[in-house]
Amino acid sequence: MTIEVNPEQAQQQFAQLLSQVLQGEEIVIVVEGQQMARLTPCFGNQPATSSAASSERIPGLDQGRFVVPDDFDDPLPPNLVRAFEGED
Repeated sequence: MTIEVNPEQAQQQFAQLLSQVLQGEEIVIVVEGQQMARLTPCFGNQPATSSAASSERIPGLDQGRFVVPDDFDDPLPPNLVRAFEGED
C-alpha cells in the first residue's frame, strides 16, 4: 500500500512513517500534487510478506550501481578451479 504525505507530515511523523516502511509500506512525499520523494524498504530488509515484492518494477532504477568487469567471463585461475573441484 502507498501512503502519500506532505513534507510537514513527513517531518512530524517521521518515526511512525519509518516504522510503516519497515513493515513493507511505501511512503510518497507529495508537494503541490507532485510526487517528490519515495521511502521504501532497502533491498534485503523487506519482510517476506511485503507488498513491495509484488510492486511494479521500474526499469533503470539501479543503473550505474554495478559495472560488469571486462574479465567477467574469462577462465578462472587454475588454483581456484582446483579448489572448486576439491583438489586443494
